[in-house]
Amino acid sequence: MVSQAANQDSGLDWERTRFHEFAGDPRKLKGYLEFGDSLVNSTGTGTLGRVGWFEKSPDERPCVADGHVTVTRFDPTRVDKRFGFYYLKSDEFQEFMFETLVNGSTNQIELSRERMGAVSMPVPPLEEQRRIADFLDAETARIDKFISALIKELKLFAERRSAGVAHLVAGGDATSRRRSTLAWLTSVPEHWEEVRLGLVARMGSGHTPSRNHPEWWVDCNIPWVTTGEVSQLRDDRLEDLTDTREKISEIGLENSAAELHPKGTVFLCRTAASAGYSGVMGLDMATSQDIVTWTCGPRLTPYYLLWCLRAMRPDLLGRLAMGSTHKTIYVPDLQMLRIPLPSVDEQRRIVEAIRKQNRRLDALSDNVQRQRGLLSERRQALITAAVTGEFDVSAASGRGIEE
Repeated sequence: MVSQAANQDSGLDWERTRFHEFAGDPRKLKGYLEFGDSLVNSTGTGTLGRVGWFEKSPDERPCVADGHVTVTRFDPTRVDKRFGFYYLKSDEFQEFMFETLVNGSTNQIELSRERMGAVSMPVPPLEEQRRIADFLDAETARIDKFISALIKELKLFAERRSAGVAHLVAGGDATSRRRSTLAWLTSVPEHWEEVRLGLVARMGSGHTPSRNHPEWWVDCNIPWVTTGEVSQLRDDRLEDLTDTREKISEIGLENSAAELHPKGTVFLCRTAASAGYSGVMGLDMATSQDIVTWTCGPRLTPYYLLWCLRAMRPDLLGRLAMGSTHKTIYVPDLQMLRIPLPSVDEQRRIVEAIRKQNRRLDALSDNVQRQRGLLSERRQALITAAVTGEFDVSAASGRGIEE
């Protein structure tokens, strides 16, 4: 069963499909898919209107679309299936869809199948439709080839960034080294210590004030770190967290096990999809129970600890996180965490070296992202111009794109 999550612009993601046993004739099922069907996501603020193309499943099993996907099957005597697919992806149809075919509020909107079924679309003769579809097949494939190369380049930048951070927090430029006793490092400089984190930083956590006391959730002005903050931290560019989506009140703080942590406290999300992501509090903040904190002592700087936690993330998630779908790093394991410990001056130099490296790689990544965005815009503009007859595809093929 193809869901809206499986229906991606780049093609159907078969890892996101669901499989069900069915003994009858699948062709009689609502949403049964045939070769050349266009799939339009019917719900969701993030995926509404996304258009996919169905050919066959990897193992050629019968497929159906779920209730959140609209199956569009064009009359082959009037509309070439590929032309119809590209028309649905065009700006002309997408804008018309959101202006005319969508029901509901901004929080819960859906595509009206009845209205969509009544839409008339301008179509040239079939032979011209096929020429347009052939042109778009070739041109979008060429653009996708360039975009794919840029995506690989972005992945390499990300890998170099992570490897550089791990190299620097381990004192990678030091020549006199010894074997590390830490699971996530192979060696450290000879003069460094390797210590249990709890000896150089005070560990803490948080709590959620009871929702059964509405009066505890009035006049909320204390920043409150929850797993929801990970969206700000996922790319590891942000070090200091200065704003939170939710806040708690002073009375809520007083009537719960939450505590107010001082500015500069390092925090780590330890559960669900947020597990392993970390940051530094840019203000005095409280946290939920899904967050663990460390307030550094005089021998440890917050930002060196931050980059240690980010460097060891693969180890935290691979060795310590428990659960198959709902990952959790348990507090007893975090209490036993050990880190390499250079002098405070060295820690500061390492942090500056990490920031310098990241600024350079992030600038390169941003440039590649801009190129990727421009190519995506060109792809969309080609589709719209071709299916709306803005230019003659026989004279436009290949322009502006070189092998």
